[in-house]
Amino acid sequence: MKIAVTGSSGLVGSALLPFLAAEGHRVTPIVRPRTRPGPGQIVWDPDAGRLDPAALEGVDGVIHLAGENIAGARWTPERKMLLRESRVKSTRLLAETLAKLEEPPRVLISASATGYYGDRGDELLTEESASGSGFAPQLCREWEDAADAAAASGIRIVKLRFGIVLSPSGGALARMLPPFRAGLGGPLGGGRHYMSWIALDDVTAVIRHALLNEGLRGAVNSVAPQAVTNRDFTRTLARVLGRPAFLAVPPFVLRLAFGELADALLLASVRAAPARLEASGYRFLYPALDPALRHLLGRSR
Repeated sequence: MKIAVTGSSGLVGSALLPFLAAEGHRVTPIVRPRTRPGPGQIVWDPDAGRLDPAALEGVDGVIHLAGENIAGARWTPERKMLLRESRVKSTRLLAETLAKLEEPPRVLISASATGYYGDRGDELLTEESASGSGFAPQLCREWEDAADAAAASGIRIVKLRFGIVLSPSGGALARMLPPFRAGLGGPLGGGRHYMSWIALDDVTAVIRHALLNEGLRGAVNSVAPQAVTNRDFTRTLARVLGRPAFLAVPPFVLRLAFGELADALLLASVRAAPARLEASGYRFLYPALDPALRHLLGRSR
């Protein structure tokens, strides 16, 4: 397939491009001007609303991963605006451009997040579950809605609601590793909130599955089938590393350090299930946390 990808330099994109290329697909990054585009790359500027439709003619699939890191800084009003524009504005520009093509792609895969559900305690969440309240769920709703503009040309739209993507190269796990390796790790708050996670290897395989599976469309929870509590995640990571993990971080410390972001991301309980993925025949490479961490960190039993 001819595939165009935004966010190609991010955690997921940098793993996805060589994965798809190794399978024989022709992958073209969609990049911003500041990245000094190379030969064959497609340049866009979502802030200015610029994307050349001609560059996308004849593409079979588009994967949209671009977006400012939601956990990169405290959520000031300015930061919230940046997060919203980096997701909603860019998604709308891409979807509207694809809808106008003479030869539109067969599929648009657009990233979203399990933040769509908000803090839901022990409730088991499928794609049929209602959205939550607060900034993160609202952002996810607007983000997903912006992709619907591509449906005008009959493009199949898949909205992958990613959980916590586990990789030692970046994201949450990479930030956890230094304190845990030093024996300074521990649960956040009471540790009873659920974490919906997915190994990076499964992320790339899920995207390939979404590209090729014509029956998969709409919202898709991209999470491992075994969500765990933060306390269980902590114990498992400590066991895999062979280190203690007794230093719990009280909620007030997290709120002082991160503000609103602490309750919305670090302490929120999201117990999502990959109902549509499993119904479509996807088989997880790493459905359980211990084997996933041992694989990612190179730690045999």
